[in-house]
Amino acid sequence: MSIYKKQRQGGSKTKSSGNGKRRLKFSGKRMYNGGSYFTATKSADKNVTKRIRHRGGSSSRILHRAGVANLLTDNGYVKATIKNVVESKDNRNFARLNIITKGTIIETDKGKAVVINRPARSGAINARLLK
Repeated sequence: MSIYKKQRQGGSKTKSSGNGKRRLKFSGKRMYNGGSYFTATKSADKNVTKRIRHRGGSSSRILHRAGVANLLTDNGYVKATIKNVVESKDNRNFARLNIITKGTIIETDKGKAVVINRPARSGAINARLLK
């Protein structure tokens, strides 16, 4: 953890510039290089979002708790309640902890579905029904 209590984003100091020379470091750490921590979106009874302010005053919503998913079926999108997490390709412990990420297989009231978006980024869960 850095002194700013966020992850530090930036390029590597040891990569070459493409022609064999070592890349010189342009600047040190800055506050705007800091990222945020991983938002573990968990399954719950209802959706809980939080507003995040970005640079320039723009804002977005991140999803902390998820209870409803927008389920893509043959007839279009329908709302489905999330029962639990079956399997996660990111980490096998995410299924035990009910953490939802992109590619996670969830169980809904309509059947099993795979998450096709990044829930913490978009503020909702979009999923595709598995056959």
